[in-house]
Amino acid sequence: MVRVKRGIISIKRRRKVLKQTKGFKWGRKSKERLAKEALLHAGKHAFHDRRKKKRNFRKLWQIKVGAGSRQQGLSYSRLIGGLKKAGIGLNRKVLSQLAEKKPEIFNKIVEKAK
Repeated sequence: MVRVKRGIISIKRRRKVLKQTKGFKWGRKSKERLAKEALLHAGKHAFHDRRKKKRNFRKLWQIKVGAGSRQQGLSYSRLIGGLKKAGIGLNRKVLSQLAEKKPEIFNKIVEKAK
């Protein structure tokens, strides 16, 4: 049977792992075993935080819309309820942008929701 030399492949694999952990602290950037484990944890956190990001943005939009509606003497929940009854189908992202950048347009929307 022919001898198979796999040195090049394993070195490439190690280099790839160490290249991905560039900038990590301590031995996690230079030692293969620690780097491999650090990458696993980093991937896990990255996956979860991509989903957390969506939650955080929705919270931020709700805070901005709530602040804008309070200036008009209306609570956040009453505003959202009023918008649904009035048939205005704007989402929270658009409402927060209006409340922040175009308050005069946001005020007209709030008046319709009242």
